[in-house]
Amino acid sequence: MATKADFTPDEWAQIRRSPIMASVAVVASSPSGPIGVVKEMFAVAKLIAETKSKTGSNGLVDALVADISSREGMEEASPSELKGMSPEQARTHAVDALRAAAALVDRKATGDAPGFKVWLRDVASRVANASKEGGFLGIGGTRVSGQEETALRDIASALGVQAG
Repeated sequence: MATKADFTPDEWAQIRRSPIMASVAVVASSPSGPIGVVKEMFAVAKLIAETKSKTGSNGLVDALVADISSREGMEEASPSELKGMSPEQARTHAVDALRAAAALVDRKATGDAPGFKVWLRDVASRVANASKEGGFLGIGGTRVSGQEETALRDIASALGVQAG
């Protein structure tokens, strides 16, 4: 099972940012407004908490969740390079970052890589399903917009996993 010690500090920073990148790829594809974004980010936090309570299935996911569960770890996971980017630029950057993270874990954590990549896909899916798109005050709209569906397919492709 892979741990933080199996990666250089720069590589671990890339791993640490990957759940945020999965979130950004979805959020930037179809901005939901301030309330929707809060719901989407809460969905990530909830998945991290659920994962933390069920440790043992994937060493790399466990190590990552333990690291980003602290305030300091989450601050270090914040991708400062996204500042000033348009939503489309942020989305493209995030998908590219996920592709690079997938290649990294394929190289350095082969046993944990498949489960880790599926977990990242699940992060993106949770974000996409967290808030309705369109409608008014939660009435009407759709759970996952067409742009989010496209983002989910792009994320799955970048990670080398089946779309969920």
